[in-house]
Amino acid sequence: MLKTERQRSILAMCDRYGTITVKFIQEELAVSDMTIRRDLEELANQKKLLRVHGGAQKLEYTTASTSYESNELSHLEKKQLHTKEKHYIAKNAAAYIDSGDDTIFLGSGTTIELMTQYISQSSLRIVTNSLPVFNLLSETKKFELYLIGGLYREKTGAFVGSIANEAIQKIGIQKAFVGANGLKGPEVSNFSIEEGTLQKIVLDNAAKKCLVSDANKFDHSDFYNFYDLNKIDRLFTDATLSSELKQQYQQYTEIIQ
Repeated sequence: MLKTERQRSILAMCDRYGTITVKFIQEELAVSDMTIRRDLEELANQKKLLRVHGGAQKLEYTTASTSYESNELSHLEKKQLHTKEKHYIAKNAAAYIDSGDDTIFLGSGTTIELMTQYISQSSLRIVTNSLPVFNLLSETKKFELYLIGGLYREKTGAFVGSIANEAIQKIGIQKAFVGANGLKGPEVSNFSIEEGTLQKIVLDNAAKKCLVSDANKFDHSDFYNFYDLNKIDRLFTDATLSSELKQQYQQYTEIIQ
């Protein structure tokens, strides 16, 4: 990972969690302790975060050079995070697709991209608004694929906007799989209003509504609340979710861990 990408990831984590430790960053980015400490010192000198013992803390006010868009992790950065857990979730979610399913929707996100490795059914119609998902599935030459077009978001590789929304409203979906950036009580959130709007339309139109989210996203919220967990049929997560959080969130939906 390039230095600029690494430091942007650190700032995004700091912004999301408030306070982060060197050990936490090391586990997330798989880089050395010394590299992280150098990055934290440099970011602190630039007044982008506050250096504290053992880690860093979010500043109360962001600098003028830090834009709203820069706080969102890039697609490449997200691919580096929680890889083992994402494979675990992807495998379980893909197993929920059975031979009786006709049309499914796969949304954007690195966990859903990994689902493409585990889908065993061949007679499937798959609809997606994710260019990475489409490219991965097209290589297999197994499925009837539909790519929803629209405004392209480079950050996530997804097509969004009015054109995408209008197209997806006309498609009948048996099972929809979408990701989330945050789960706070019954609220499901992500970074982008445009992506959230499309995901809501997809879920509303689907006979079975499925959410994929690693345990790191629980009890956190992002910018835009796009759905209610009470309406979700299944929430696929990883084995690191604590029993306390699992019990808390089971009141809203069925959790597959």
